Amino acid sequence: MMEDEYQGPTTGEDRIRAGLTLQMVAASTGVPVDQMTHRNRLEGRACRARWLAMYLAHVTFGWPTERVGHAFGLNRSTAAQACRRIEDERDHRMLDEFLDHMERCVRQVLDAPSCELPV
Repeated sequence: MMEDEYQGPTTGEDRIRAGLTLQMVAASTGVPVDQMTHRNRLEGRACRARWLAMYLAHVTFGWPTERVGHAFGLNRSTAAQACRRIEDERDHRMLDEFLDHMERCVRQVLDAPSCELPV
């Protein structure tokens, strides 16, 4: 999905959930998903947006950082560092409120009744 150096075991459901957090962060920050998932080293807003998506997956789904890394195509230490950085910034009221809102939104999407599509 992101860095071709690391491909750990992941499920289709994990990739869908990671994609949901990426899309939610993209819609809220204006940073396109393709910038957050670019194969090269990310800088600036794209890097920070990806951190937000990984942290959102970590707290909303209760995933350990290893699973976050697998779902985002990154290694565990990269995911852990992203989660630590965002957690450290939750002291800022605006970011904390934003993340609380995003967590509720993701849960609402996942708690909605499933829709079976005809073939």
